[in-house]
Amino acid sequence: MERITRGRMTFLLVCFCLIIGVFALHLYNLQIVEPGGDTDNVKKFYTVTRVKAARGDILDRNGNVLVTNRATYDLVFNHFVIVSTEKTNDHLLRLVDKCRELGVEYQDHFPISTEAPFRYTLSELPSSWQGYFQAYLPAVAGGLDSDISAPVLMRTLREYYGIPDSWTDVDARAVIGIRYELRLRQDLTNLPNYVFIEDVDNRTLAGILELGIPGLRTEESMVRVYNTEYGAHILGYIGQMTRDQWDNIYKNEKGYEMDALVGQSGFEEAFEEYLHGIDGYRVDVTAVDGTLLDQYYQKDPITGEERRPQSGKNVELTIDLNMQTTAEEHLDSLINGLRNTVDDTPDDGKIPDGSDIEGGAVVVLDVKTGQVLACASYPTYNLSTFREDWEELKDAEFAPLFNRALQAPYVPGSTYKMAMIVAAMNDGIVTPTTTIRDKGVYDKYAGFDPKCLYWSKHGLTHGEVTGSFALCVSCNYYFYDIADRINWNIVDETAKNLGLGEATGVELFERIGYRANAETKKLLYKDDPDRNGWYPADRIVASIGQSDNRFTPMQLCVYTSVLANRGTRYKSTFLNRVVSSDYQKLEYVNEPVILSQFHISDNAYKAYTQGMWDVVHHERGTAHLILGDYPIDVAAKTGTAETDSGGSDNGAFVCYAPFDDPQIAIAVYGEKAGHGSTMGQIAKALLDTYFESEIVGDIYTGENEVS
Repeated sequence: MERITRGRMTFLLVCFCLIIGVFALHLYNLQIVEPGGDTDNVKKFYTVTRVKAARGDILDRNGNVLVTNRATYDLVFNHFVIVSTEKTNDHLLRLVDKCRELGVEYQDHFPISTEAPFRYTLSELPSSWQGYFQAYLPAVAGGLDSDISAPVLMRTLREYYGIPDSWTDVDARAVIGIRYELRLRQDLTNLPNYVFIEDVDNRTLAGILELGIPGLRTEESMVRVYNTEYGAHILGYIGQMTRDQWDNIYKNEKGYEMDALVGQSGFEEAFEEYLHGIDGYRVDVTAVDGTLLDQYYQKDPITGEERRPQSGKNVELTIDLNMQTTAEEHLDSLINGLRNTVDDTPDDGKIPDGSDIEGGAVVVLDVKTGQVLACASYPTYNLSTFREDWEELKDAEFAPLFNRALQAPYVPGSTYKMAMIVAAMNDGIVTPTTTIRDKGVYDKYAGFDPKCLYWSKHGLTHGEVTGSFALCVSCNYYFYDIADRINWNIVDETAKNLGLGEATGVELFERIGYRANAETKKLLYKDDPDRNGWYPADRIVASIGQSDNRFTPMQLCVYTSVLANRGTRYKSTFLNRVVSSDYQKLEYVNEPVILSQFHISDNAYKAYTQGMWDVVHHERGTAHLILGDYPIDVAAKTGTAETDSGGSDNGAFVCYAPFDDPQIAIAVYGEKAGHGSTMGQIAKALLDTYFESEIVGDIYTGENEVS
C-alpha cells in the first residue's frame, strides 16, 4: 500500500512538473520568442495619422536661407482611446487644470464663451468651423436644433456627457470644449487627429505627460521660422485655408487636407506649388489603454509604395538680401529723419518740406534679365510676430501692411518726361538739336496758363532749351510745347511700350495703374459728364507726369530698365530657380522672358540718355549734388509730384548704372517726401551696396555681374 501511494505521488509530481513546464514554455513563447503573439486577441484601435511634410525653404539669390522650418512637438489626442475610458471627464479636467497651472493655451473651437453667461462666438471663427458646429448639433443628445440657445445647449451637453452637477460652469465648459473637438473627429468631419497644443515647450510637455492621460501623445511637427527681419511684404506668411480656398483651389486641384497650412501672401502664396510637400499617412495600432502595438505607413493602392511624407522643394529668389537690407534700412532712416524735422517748424508755421512724409517704396531690377534684386515698402512689420501684432497692424497709421512697391499707383511727376522725349523724337516732332524758348508761362489758351517751376520759384526762364537740357533742369515749358503739337495717341502708345500702366509680370499681386488719356479720363469721370472730356489742357498737364498718370514704383523701375537697354522690356520676376528638398537636384531654372521690344530711334536715345546723364553730371542737374562725384557714371531723373491731399509733394527718383553698360535700374518713391532729389539718397546707398566690391577708393573696376 505504501509502495502504491509512493508511486501515485511520483506520478502526480511528474504530471505537475509537466504542466508547469508547458506553462513556462508558453510564457517563454509569449514574452521572448513571440512578444506580440497574443495581440490578435486584444481589442485594437487602428488610427490613420497624417504626417505633415516639411515645407520648402526660401532663399535669396546668394543662398542665404530667409525662411525655413523648426522641428517642434505637438500634443495630440487619439480620440478613440480617450472617449472609450470610464473616467474621460476626470482625465480631461485634470488636463485642463494642469494647463491652467502652467499658463498654456490649448486648441478649443467650441463656439460658446468660456464662462457664464454663455453666448455663441461663431462669428469669431472661420467659416469652416461654423460648418463643423452645424454638423455637430444633430449628432449629439438625440439631435439638437440649430436655433438652440447657448445656455440651453450647455445644460443639455452637461447632461449628455455626464458632467457632475458639482462642477463649476467654467470647468464644465472647458471639458465640453475638448469633447466637442474629439466628437468632430469620430465620424462627423474629415479633420485629422486633435492637436491639443501646438509647438509645446519642454516644461509643458513634461508637466502634461506625467498625468498619464489616455490617448494623449506627442507628435513631431514643423513651424515656420523667419531668419530675417526684412522683406515682410514680399516673403508673406502661411495660415489655415478659408472655406473658399478649400472649395475652389486646394480640395480638388491640389488634393490638400482641409487643415493644411498654405501660403496666404507673398512668396509663400506665389510659390505654394513648389514649397508645399506631400503628407504621409501612418497607421498607429493601439490597445485600449493607449499602448502602441504597431506602427507602419499606408501603401499607395496603385504603386504599392509607402506613403511617407515628402518635403517641399526649396525656392531660390532673385532678391539679394544685402540690397533688400539697404533698401529697407535707408527707407526707415530717411523717412523717420524727415519726420523729425517737424520740430524745426519756422515762426510762420509752415512745416518743412517732407516732414509730413507718410511712407515710401524701393525697387531694384537687373536691367539684363528683369530679375528683382530688391523690393521694399515702408512702413513695414515683423513677420515673426505678425499674428500677435495683427490687431495693432491692421488699423495702424500709414498702413504698414500695404505693399507700396507693387500696389500703390503714384503720380510719376517729371520722371515721365523721358517718355515724352522718346515719343516726340520717334515721331520727328523735334530732334536732339531742336530748341524751344522757355517763356516761363505757357499762355496759349485763355484761362489756362501753366508755368515752368523755375519761373514760379525765381521769376526766371531757362531760355533756349533742347530735349536733353530740358530733362537736366526739368524744364516744364519744353514739354508743354511738344505735348501741344504731338498726337497724344503716340505718347500713350510710347508710354505703354516703355512699361507704364502695364503689368510687369511679377509673381505677386500688383496694381496696374493707368496712363493719362481720353479713355482713362472718361472712365474715371464717367459719372461727371462735365469733366470726362479730353482737352488740350489735359495733354499739357499730363506731359510733365501729372494729370491721371498713376504708376507703381515697380512700373517706374521697369520703365527705367527699358530706357536703359533701349526698348527691350523683360518680364519682371522674383523667382531664380527651384531645387530639391535635399538641395541635390536642380528642379527648375527661370530663364529671362522678353515681353516686348520697342524701337527707340537714334535721336530719341541720344536725347534722353544725354539728358539723364546731365541730371547727374551737369552743375545744374537736379541730382548733381547727390551723385555728381560718384565714381560710377549714373543716369538719373528726379520727379516732384503734386498730391490731392495737400501737404508736401511726393518725390520720385529713378536711375540706372553704369551709364555705358547698364546693369541695374532703381526706382525710389516717397509719399510727401517734398522733392524727388530727396529720395536719391536711398538710390546712392543701393548703388554703394551693389558696386561695393568694385569701388576701390574713387575708382570703379567694373567687375560686378549678377549671377
